[in-house]
Amino acid sequence: MDALKIIEQGSIKAETPQFNIGDTVRVSVNIREGQRERIQMFEGTVIGKKGSGVSETFTVRRVSYGVGIERVFPLHSPNVVDVKVVRKGKVRRAKLYYLRDRVGKAAKVKEALK
Repeated sequence: MDALKIIEQGSIKAETPQFNIGDTVRVSVNIREGQRERIQMFEGTVIGKKGSGVSETFTVRRVSYGVGIERVFPLHSPNVVDVKVVRKGKVRRAKLYYLRDRVGKAAKVKEALK
């Protein structure tokens, strides 16, 4: 069991981005198409975080052309190049799954005042 923990410690990124639930983030993801690699951006609201250690993931939701899109990103994956916080959100829940049922302005998260 100690060998697994040693391998896990080697896989964890040293610099993890600091963001919370409700923040709007821009995630840079490394996409492989055959031999080529490119970086794709995915911007949306963080609606949940899950797990700990090397298996920690976060879910980002955005609405594109009236259709809700959610992607789950592993925080320590080498394919997740960068996570930038666009704006901070003010929320009172740990999971924002209720945003799935909302449409228009009701699906927005208020911005946190600094």
